[in-house]
Amino acid sequence: MKKVWIDTDLSVGMKRHTREGYCDVDDGYAVLQLMKSNKVEILGISAVFGNTLIENALELSQFMSKEFADDKIPVFEGAGKALDFTNLATNEAVEAMAAALKKDKMTIMAIGPATNVGILLLKHHELKDQIEEVVLVAGRRKPTDYFAIGNKGNHARDLNFDLDNDAFRILLESGVKTVLCPFEISNKVWVKQGDLEKLAEGDAANKWLTKASEAWLAQWIDQGAAGFNPFDVLASHYIISPEDIISEELNARLELHPDDTVKDTERKAFKQYLLCDENPKGFPVTYCYDVVEDYHEKLIESLV
Repeated sequence: MKKVWIDTDLSVGMKRHTREGYCDVDDGYAVLQLMKSNKVEILGISAVFGNTLIENALELSQFMSKEFADDKIPVFEGAGKALDFTNLATNEAVEAMAAALKKDKMTIMAIGPATNVGILLLKHHELKDQIEEVVLVAGRRKPTDYFAIGNKGNHARDLNFDLDNDAFRILLESGVKTVLCPFEISNKVWVKQGDLEKLAEGDAANKWLTKASEAWLAQWIDQGAAGFNPFDVLASHYIISPEDIISEELNARLELHPDDTVKDTERKAFKQYLLCDENPKGFPVTYCYDVVEDYHEKLIESLV
């Protein structure tokens, strides 16, 4: 059985703290999929800032452990902001991950900013060989591979990477096996109204998650989409059944380009991009880019 640590910015059902609307729900799908799998043992859950504030992510992590895992999965508070090299502080989550790694090798599913993982690798570098792999949701092949949401010309951020570039850099430079599940693969998977209705027929966890997904689905439909992409669930599915995920070995690097999420910048706004291709100057990663033909059926089945 694969030993897994979940590092997440859970935000299911939360209202956005920076603008109008609701937060992502896909992290809830990823956590629930792992909870329901008989192929993994979840050693712990650590909260991190990202889609929502750290206190919200922590509260939701505690809620999911208590309500859907009989409170058997310990939950820890992690970073509330990006890495600060001038005052690098550890936290409860980092020390809990370190303690777990001293006992067992494990896979880390990091589906928020990689801040906790970055701190772990800086503070406890001697434990890096205990990490079998880190699976994250980030990256693209080219800076012009836009994260298009709906058909109204809006581009989403590569949020996990954008919120802490340095944490990703630390991970890549560490040599720890890194698996990326980027927008390229998640935008080939859709959750629609009919899927929510089917999932709602399941247990209490499914009912909670589908009810919380209604507002999120409505936001996507308002953008011209027929459903929503469950980004983070591609990471959990890779951990459970990698044979369902099509990937290739590429090299990843950070590169500066105009910010594609800001319209009419006249090249005034720039940002770092996590680019993955065959450039030998990069760091090796497993880059997931497609799913098997019957993936959607397998995904719904794993949740039901």
